[in-house]
Amino acid sequence: MDKLQLERAAALTAARYDHPPLAFVHSFGCQQNVSDGEHLKGLLAEMGFGFTDSAENADLVLFNTCAVRESAEDRVFGNVGALKNIKRERPELMIALCGCMMQRPEVAERIKKSFPYVDIVFGTGAMHRLPEFLIRRLEGGKRVFWDQPAKNVIEGIPAVREEGVKAWLPIMQGCNNFCTYCIVPYVRGREVSRAPERIEQEARELVGRGYREITLLGQNVNSYGRGLAKPYNFPELLRRLDRVEGEYRLRFMTSHPKDCTRELIDVIAQSRHVCRHIHLPVQSGSDRVVQAMNRHYHIDGYLELIAYAREKMPDVTFSSDIIVGFPGETREEFLETLALIKKVRYNALFTFIYSRRAGTPAAEMPDPVPAGEKSEWFRELLEVQQGICCELNEAMVGSVQRVLFDSPGKSGEGFLAGRTEGNVIVEAPGDRSLIGRFLPVKITRAMNWAMVGTILESR
Repeated sequence: MDKLQLERAAALTAARYDHPPLAFVHSFGCQQNVSDGEHLKGLLAEMGFGFTDSAENADLVLFNTCAVRESAEDRVFGNVGALKNIKRERPELMIALCGCMMQRPEVAERIKKSFPYVDIVFGTGAMHRLPEFLIRRLEGGKRVFWDQPAKNVIEGIPAVREEGVKAWLPIMQGCNNFCTYCIVPYVRGREVSRAPERIEQEARELVGRGYREITLLGQNVNSYGRGLAKPYNFPELLRRLDRVEGEYRLRFMTSHPKDCTRELIDVIAQSRHVCRHIHLPVQSGSDRVVQAMNRHYHIDGYLELIAYAREKMPDVTFSSDIIVGFPGETREEFLETLALIKKVRYNALFTFIYSRRAGTPAAEMPDPVPAGEKSEWFRELLEVQQGICCELNEAMVGSVQRVLFDSPGKSGEGFLAGRTEGNVIVEAPGDRSLIGRFLPVKITRAMNWAMVGTILESR
């Protein structure tokens, strides 16, 4: 990072306000955006900003935006519109917008024309340039609009991380997949991987700071290694990180079935720290629909991976993403998805009714099935999955699970919440001092959304 720019931005900020300046930073969307938000806060902290949970109390408002769904963009526009009166009352307020939405030219043009009180707009590849953009504006320059894509990973950006047990660790950025329903490759750019030694260094720092669950992030972690000077793949990276000493867990997301290999499954089975839980988004149980989505795998091969993982790790759990009502999907193809769900028996599903996304190939495909019929399919899918979850949860009653407690529970006063290695939520009575501990819990009761148990040993 350019220390002189940070110092210059800090000096200009201090001169602008007669009090220690405060920033309100809000990230919309995925875990990658949350991680980016932590680094944006790190830059602001270096520039002398403290932080507030309220836009009304802020001297700088920064929205880190998401473009995955049109509804997400609508929320952003609504939040930006709500800042108009605040800016009118306090013209010295700085407003900045960044992230995936701002990488779309039509969005930036709308901001330019309809929201003249926004000072700074920049895309996903320019996070490290925030001090430069702030200097330009504070020195009286024109509004800043920057949409150049990232060509490499910028290292050394400081982060202000959330307090607690869990930490995000990006290992790559961008996406090369171009699924026909997805806008991400157009706004995040092509895949670029971080050097394994930098990732290991950051992992060691996180473990040393007391984080007990580290999640590796990428749009497709399974394709990690592209663009590196020397060949290196995701299983090799997991082996490397697994050798870091300490009491912690490793998770990763998101994983693409076309790049999930038996080598990866073997590494998980042999590791000390990598959780035996795999999020493997299938999206549909129909080969025709999967190919229309440009996903590059077949359902038989997907099921072979599931079977191989269960052979190597009988206790492995799976979660997945499902899109209901993709353009052209028939009732018979939807039933293939239901059959897949019944066969795999996922511990959790993240389910969506297809939402048209302008700028993607799927948005131009014929879509004859009425929205009401898609909603009926969706409810049918939820009922099937709920039944499976209830059966899987009931089967855990009486077992002893190793749980990492990470927060107060929702079952009542005095309860803690945590997760098993298989990513199942468990609540148990316990003192808050136990948050951050791995503890054995005997499961006594199953609920729809979580298990309830008793801590066996807390010393």
